[in-house]
Amino acid sequence: MIAHKGRQLISKVPLTEQLNKTDSSLLKSYQSKVLGNDNLFSLVEYELATFLFGNLAGGLGYLLRKRFYSSLFQNVGGGVIFGKGIVLRHPRQITLGERVAIDDYVLLDASGAGEKGIVLEEDVIISRNCVIQGKTGSVAIGKKTDIGCNTIISSGGGIFIGNSVLIAGNCYLGGGRYIVDRLDIPMMEQGVYTKGPVVIEDDVWLGAGAIVLDGVHIGKGCIVGAGALVTKDLPDYAIAVGVPAKVTKMRGNL
Repeated sequence: MIAHKGRQLISKVPLTEQLNKTDSSLLKSYQSKVLGNDNLFSLVEYELATFLFGNLAGGLGYLLRKRFYSSLFQNVGGGVIFGKGIVLRHPRQITLGERVAIDDYVLLDASGAGEKGIVLEEDVIISRNCVIQGKTGSVAIGKKTDIGCNTIISSGGGIFIGNSVLIAGNCYLGGGRYIVDRLDIPMMEQGVYTKGPVVIEDDVWLGAGAIVLDGVHIGKGCIVGAGALVTKDLPDYAIAVGVPAKVTKMRGNL
């Protein structure tokens, strides 16, 4: 990424180009998008594991995914739980710590996460229908963090979440921004940029439906109210609500 007018421009190949490369076969394009390599054994292993066990319900599905999914990742600790219907992109760039629990229909996408990839540390819980996406930056989630249903974590410039963070359902973290300077071409063709990483320190609580934009640093022990839109940094132990979010109180002064 390079700086431009105070912004970090993101180098990103449009999805349509990724899926419709004219210089490679459909199989190669699929393998590049899903696995990020051209190793035939890796493709067969991935296809068999996800086809045979990906949507298998009940205890049998739980046991078989536990047995056969672990080898798909860069590293997996003991006691990891895989729900059904999980979608994986570039799993070799994903690290799961001890006792990580991933519920049904979660997307883990490290295709743009770079060398650091996606790291979920010990005892992280990812609830149903969440999206954890290293779109053009890495994602690191600390120990004992609990992420509620339907939450989207989309890394444009990096997302770093501390330990023991509570993220309620339907939250949105990160993302990027379209350049809109020109009027002669569509916004989607002008490129995208980020204002920097999202950093959430330890022991933060984000209420349901909260949105945290790129470039924001939320200090230790903060509480963000339901539906709040966080556009600026929050100091340690702040309580912030509203659109845009404003600090209304400090914990310890209640």
